[in-house]
Amino acid sequence: MANQTNEPMDEDDYIDIDDTGPEGLKGADGGYAWEEEYKRSWDVIQEDASGSIQSSIMDINDQRKRRRRLRDTAAIRRGIIRHVVVVVDQSENMGTRDMHPSRIQATLSVLEQFVGEFFDQNPISQLSVVATKDRLAEKLTDLSGNPMDHIGALREKTNRDLAGEPSLQNALELAMHALRRAPTHGSREILCIFGSLTTCDPGDIEQTLEALKSSEIRVSMVHLAAEVHVFRKICQETSGMFAVAVDDDNMKDALFENIPPPPVVSAKATSEMIQMGFSIKANGFNCSAFG
Repeated sequence: MANQTNEPMDEDDYIDIDDTGPEGLKGADGGYAWEEEYKRSWDVIQEDASGSIQSSIMDINDQRKRRRRLRDTAAIRRGIIRHVVVVVDQSENMGTRDMHPSRIQATLSVLEQFVGEFFDQNPISQLSVVATKDRLAEKLTDLSGNPMDHIGALREKTNRDLAGEPSLQNALELAMHALRRAPTHGSREILCIFGSLTTCDPGDIEQTLEALKSSEIRVSMVHLAAEVHVFRKICQETSGMFAVAVDDDNMKDALFENIPPPPVVSAKATSEMIQMGFSIKANGFNCSAFG
């Protein structure tokens, strides 16, 4: 309570805003915070004998890979055959330069790395790429197990043009149409990379969400701006992942979280034998053996 008189305040009337005293400002090593050594992240990268930093960068990437592989150590049933459709936002919002050199350039660069790493860890899976811009959706590549097809499509100059607003509903409908032809023994997934905070859809996206759930298609999204309620809702109700990337490295980490196969949660999933063929050499001729 404030002192309403003109009399001088006693010592007890003063409030000590630092109840912890000087000892509370000390760190774990007993020294003050401003006395600790400043940690510079760029000191992690060291030059080799030739003056190159490539070896340090490769070591950092290898450490990231090991962390991702050791992160999930629990015994979880996962599928080994996956069918994934990657949806890329190519609206005008992807031209924003809050990532270097722009959102679309950073996204396509990370996606090239994603494709290579995806088939490295999922060699018998298939991937497709869909782009959405100008309120439409366009399929850039069909479901295929050849990574060079997808990387080539991402590098094409015509696929880097930006226009209008995206349509999440059209992109999901196109992806669902492609995944309906996928066999039931593999997982069906959609991975979206969006930079727009809006979506211009022709109908009710709630109906698309119900179709996704009935088809047991898992939707995940990495957003480059902020969390949007409808985007997060679709991911949550289809057992997918939603993340917001703040920079290039964060986007890469969020995308690479989708490389390991997701847990099998479908009640219809059963363990069945799949006939597969392997080439063998017999009497100088190449033959196919099934097992």
